[in-house]
Amino acid sequence: MRRVCDPRSVSRWDEEVDVLVVGLGAAGAAAALTAAGTGADTLVLERASGGGGTSAMSGGVIYLGGGTALQTACGFDDAPEEMFKYLMKSCGPSPDEEKIRLYCDGSVEHYEWLVAQGVPFKPTFYEGTSGEPPTDDGLVWSGSERAYPFCESAVPAPRGHVPRMEHQTGPLLMQKLVAAVESSAARIAVNHRCVALVQEADGRIVGALAESFGATRALRVRRGVILATGGFIHNEAMLEAHAPLVRQCTIRIGAEGDDGSGILLGMAAGGAALHMDAASISLPVTQPWGLKRGILVNAQGQRFINEDAYYGRLGEWALFRHGGRAWLVVDDAVFEKPEYPRELAAVGEDPGAIERELELPPGSLESTLGLYNRHAENGEDPVFHKAPEYLRPLVRPPFGAFDCTVESSIYAAFTLGGLHTDADGRVLDPDGQAIPGLFGAGRTTSGLSVGGYSSGLSLGDGTFFGRRAGRCAAAG
Repeated sequence: MRRVCDPRSVSRWDEEVDVLVVGLGAAGAAAALTAAGTGADTLVLERASGGGGTSAMSGGVIYLGGGTALQTACGFDDAPEEMFKYLMKSCGPSPDEEKIRLYCDGSVEHYEWLVAQGVPFKPTFYEGTSGEPPTDDGLVWSGSERAYPFCESAVPAPRGHVPRMEHQTGPLLMQKLVAAVESSAARIAVNHRCVALVQEADGRIVGALAESFGATRALRVRRGVILATGGFIHNEAMLEAHAPLVRQCTIRIGAEGDDGSGILLGMAAGGAALHMDAASISLPVTQPWGLKRGILVNAQGQRFINEDAYYGRLGEWALFRHGGRAWLVVDDAVFEKPEYPRELAAVGEDPGAIERELELPPGSLESTLGLYNRHAENGEDPVFHKAPEYLRPLVRPPFGAFDCTVESSIYAAFTLGGLHTDADGRVLDPDGQAIPGLFGAGRTTSGLSVGGYSSGLSLGDGTFFGRRAGRCAAAG
């Protein structure tokens, strides 16, 4: 497929605009609102029949902090520096320090911007869940802030900001953002799929080709094109090439348009891609939180992580480091019914029975439990440093093992890699030089998290850096 064409091949321009935004999810909406707000003639292309995309399918949690009005109203103190230290520690092996610093310093203002767009937040805190709560409360824990090793690097604070709606709040968030775009000077063209960028010989992007019901429209762009089409969770070839283990996950979080189209357009124009192997993998085995008192073991019958970590961290470690071979072992004293469907893979009167049923190495689980129980009696976990409140010796039979294998459990996945952009959304080539007239935002780009995801970072960095991309593109 030809994704870039020469302007000399365009016989006629059907429309001319200042800024073209491709995709009307949260990132695209933020970019369009900001570009149009500067006075730039802005057009948004959306391949579906309406805006929303994956953002509308999400839980709606937005990762914000540094002392937002919502945090303060709920009785929590937070500071940009503490948020920065947590994100630098948690967001994978090579976090973008400049972007994280900007995000943390601008988080309070960004919260106020969301409120100004009509997004409502109830000033109440909900304890006991990771991600969107079953209530309409506005603030939750949505990462591993209180878990080792992060609690030793930064003062913990809840930063999951949730629009005022019970359960899944992505639809409400996008309803408000799309309504804001519709009320702005920006125009929206639905059922339009961007299929190619128009690029001058010097590399500048000057237009795009869009298909709608079989017809192709040529759009001349004076200042900039912003790609905000989502990730590539629904592109089998890209997954196989970059993140093959993700193909095993039972749930893929993404709208149909998360097929990598924007990433491929940007790469065809010379853009570099970063961290294409990175993905968020949620394994919600420790919901309710009482199940954190169990221990996660791998195919060798050994623990591999502190079980009180955020379930996105549990999933990443289980899949990427242990091939999706994991079980949560509990005894009768800590057993609880999981909030998400999960089968017991083994039940027995002693650890040996669990080993045999799961085909673990003989003596492995017994040894693991012996070490764990010996220290748990004293409220300690010297190996993985689980919080004392979740430490209890597992000694009361019967014992059970919840199935946390990738083929039999919920592994909810979406991609984190994408186009390399600077802090203003400019798409960069492999040498780190900006491609004139080309910008990106949201999951089309490699954002704040390149591993070690915390719930709400996609909507947070997508809207925050979408605004910056819209401002920069409008400036020309």
